Amino acid sequence: MSRPFNFSAGPSALPMDVLLQVRDELLDFAGTGVSVMEISHRSQPFMDFAHRTDTAVRRVLAVPSDYHVLLLQGGSYLQFSQIPMNLFHQKKTADYIHTGLWSEQAANAARQYGEVRIIASSYETGFDRIPEINESNINLDAAYLHYTENETAQGLQFSKPPVSSIPLVCDACSSLMSKPLDISAHDLIYASAQKNMGIAGVTMVLLNPAILDKPLASTPQVLDFSIQAQKQSLLNTPSTFSWYVLGLTLEWIERVGGIDVLYEINKKKAQHLYDVIDKSNGFYTNGVWSDDRSINNVPFHIAETNLEDLFVKEAQRNGFHGLKGHQSTGGLRASIYNAVTLDAVQALGAFMREFERTHG
Repeated sequence: MSRPFNFSAGPSALPMDVLLQVRDELLDFAGTGVSVMEISHRSQPFMDFAHRTDTAVRRVLAVPSDYHVLLLQGGSYLQFSQIPMNLFHQKKTADYIHTGLWSEQAANAARQYGEVRIIASSYETGFDRIPEINESNINLDAAYLHYTENETAQGLQFSKPPVSSIPLVCDACSSLMSKPLDISAHDLIYASAQKNMGIAGVTMVLLNPAILDKPLASTPQVLDFSIQAQKQSLLNTPSTFSWYVLGLTLEWIERVGGIDVLYEINKKKAQHLYDVIDKSNGFYTNGVWSDDRSINNVPFHIAETNLEDLFVKEAQRNGFHGLKGHQSTGGLRASIYNAVTLDAVQALGAFMREFERTHG
């Protein structure tokens, strides 16, 4: 089957094995004779599948046994508000690390519910690095410290979690399952599925129950983490098809060898593109410090910016999709999540070198 190479930032590429399995099972889920999109979320076949998916999440990510695994709706935007609504119970203040577009969005949403302090930021240097984080700057009276593990627009990524003496909250929307992450070092991790884990419609929340208390009085039931945990994320009808694709993707991750194997491949993919950029004699540029560059999203510019639209058009004609940069940053971007193969990245690298040779 001949398909274009998909570098979309999200919804993003899915593993071919998963797409084919979805196709083959679309009309008959688990021998029921009906589609997973038609079956009750409380039916035994779906409940069995949901249980296997929960077990797989815990196994693949090494989730501590006492942590909740929640599969919710609303994406990261909802989590930006749901987190302070649940954690601003006694302490209505939180610390945030500002590294780009999405950490800024998260902080702005939290300000509707309490005080937000920015304890470190790389804004002044154009988000070209992870800022130095001084643990002594953390407010010990804050409910939590929030950071965005990977900034998809700016293309910078934490090499390790920040050290925190208060509960640590991580936005891992674009990186969860693409690299090892110590779940136990965090008290809450959230990630939308449509980057490395499946399709839009389900957001995973890994949660240490020790940080929960009564949420803000205005919090609806459906946004109460404790109630969702009690109901095993089934308080209301979930996005069953999204859960299903998540489950299939987890099976694929285990078949290929798990996160450690994917991480090694992802590093090779990223390094290949950064080498093309760095060896282009300034034709292509990426301003992020080398140690802080993302392995999930590679943004870049062409020195002669008038060539960027032409690059996108020629790329599409040659079978490369999704290379336009985020609207907030402009330029170009290749998102190279788990399902994007090394072959696809090498083909893109060859196209970039030819475009440079032709237009440089």
